[in-house]
Amino acid sequence: MQEELTLLQAINAALFDALTADQSVVIFGEDVGGNGGVFRATEHLQTHFGAHRVFDTPLAEALIAGLALGMSTHGLRPVAEFQFMGFIYAAFEQIISHIARMRNRTRGRLSCPLVLRAPYCAGIHAPEHHSESTEALFAHIPGLRVVIPSSPEQAYGLLRAAIAHPDPVLFLEPKRIYHSIKQAVDRQAEWPDLSLSHRVCIGTDLTLIAWGAMLAEARQATIWAQSNNISIELIDLVSIKPLDIDTILSSVQKTGRCLIVHEAARTCGVGAEISARVQEQAWDTLLAPIMRLTGYDTVMPYSKLEHLYLPNHHDMIGYIQKLMEYPE
Repeated sequence: MQEELTLLQAINAALFDALTADQSVVIFGEDVGGNGGVFRATEHLQTHFGAHRVFDTPLAEALIAGLALGMSTHGLRPVAEFQFMGFIYAAFEQIISHIARMRNRTRGRLSCPLVLRAPYCAGIHAPEHHSESTEALFAHIPGLRVVIPSSPEQAYGLLRAAIAHPDPVLFLEPKRIYHSIKQAVDRQAEWPDLSLSHRVCIGTDLTLIAWGAMLAEARQATIWAQSNNISIELIDLVSIKPLDIDTILSSVQKTGRCLIVHEAARTCGVGAEISARVQEQAWDTLLAPIMRLTGYDTVMPYSKLEHLYLPNHHDMIGYIQKLMEYPE
């Protein structure tokens, strides 16, 4: 049976179903219990499953990560929520030094089957530390998976798969599209592979790679391109770590042109890694330079200026034109 859900509702449904299916699943974080979380992603879950499985924590991100670590090594599958990605940095020591390397440190004796959830990205006119897009920081850490859904159907399946996975997963939720997309979600469907990207549409002229909230902008740019007889292959990256480089390479080797879009700052962003991999392994098929459209190397500005920071489909169209015209 399918249900029409927003991305936020799909996350709530995935958490509900995971709690129902597996008694080892527990959910905790700041205000996730009675209040249902800052965005209400955990709304009503404590009522259904009790305060021993869905509970509030102090305002202490290091504690949240450390609690998830301990629980996951002793038979539970914790899902820990950080209110915003910008608040997660206090938990770096636990995530990097312990959670990500527990399997290696114990030679496989212990693992950390846990999920760290965090709303991320800008676009909702929030203050400082509420609009971060620093997925590249976590992609650099061995032992940690990073995934970002771009649709309700994807959010449901990815979160169920992440909770069932034997190793730690950072699950970043593009809050700008929490309510803007509604989609039929089959809660009985097979869960997607956490390591794979998704070809949104097939094309022959240019490969456009985006993820999270940027995918909606990329779709609009793709529609413009189609109306101008430009065939775009749109790839939703989905898995930030590990990268599904095979899908990317097969696409670029076909189209010869590559545009990577992300709202995170430019320097050392995920787009730089993709660009390097494509240059190393598909350079002889390129018809134009690999291009990146990104945010700026500045702190995300406050609400009145954030539209000047964020890439949009008009920017993408300009880059598509440059790539298609190269060389004159």
